[in-house]
Amino acid sequence: MSRFSWFLLGYRTRRGEPKAGGLRLRAAMVLAAAVCGGFAQAQQPAKASKDLRVAAAADLQPVLPVLAERYEKATGAKLAVSYGSSGMLTTQILNGAPMDLFLGADFVFPEKIVAAEMADAKSPTPYARGTLVLWARKDSPLQPISLDTLVDKRVKTVAIANDLHAPYGQAAVSALRRLNMYDQVKPHLVVAENIAQTAQFVESGNAQLGLISLTAASTPRFQAEGTFVRVPKSSYVPILQCAVVMAKSDRRAEAHAFLDWLLKPEIQAVMATMGLEPVK
Repeated sequence: MSRFSWFLLGYRTRRGEPKAGGLRLRAAMVLAAAVCGGFAQAQQPAKASKDLRVAAAADLQPVLPVLAERYEKATGAKLAVSYGSSGMLTTQILNGAPMDLFLGADFVFPEKIVAAEMADAKSPTPYARGTLVLWARKDSPLQPISLDTLVDKRVKTVAIANDLHAPYGQAAVSALRRLNMYDQVKPHLVVAENIAQTAQFVESGNAQLGLISLTAASTPRFQAEGTFVRVPKSSYVPILQCAVVMAKSDRRAEAHAFLDWLLKPEIQAVMATMGLEPVK
């Protein structure tokens, strides 16, 4: 039975059988037609977006909106960005998610796209270097913080990203192990889905400390609300953030144009002010 028929049946059931040609029946038919028409309109497929579809690692969430606005002003091209952990985004792309460009937070996950022959190049393109930091709120009784704060007896919660699919989480676990702190800190770990959520956990007070990205710690909000110390880079594998353009994208030229723009010295300098080191 159609939605229109169900509507009339419900109307008759509530109101009783109206007289043929009566105003109530006419009003019901007009309203039902409007409802069905609206439903049909809602079911129409959305028009294909002309925006460049970008899958971006979560550490870029404080950075990419600024760059996207700047890029649009310079070229007129718009970006439609989806954020997430590099591992999650890789899985989505391998399963057919329609993306033009993948900006990962390391080399490993973009390389999986290459290995699956879904990238248009034989290797990922580095576009930035990430930095891991320890962050805490300014109103924390643990202030002033240092790396030794991680093993302070007052610490009950330390936020990190999931090391199974977040490069910054992998860096955090590696650093804790190499600093001989992992066994002491492990019982207090609060594991977030990605590095952006890790920052949310500690910024909201749901964790006392957080091993987060410098991109998050460098935002005006996090600078106003907390302090950070850098984790020694010798304690974790370098976070070399890489990109790949999708082989089946119908906007490959546009994707490469944006990636080339990111690698310009002046844009690399802008990214450095937001927590991402230049690749050269």
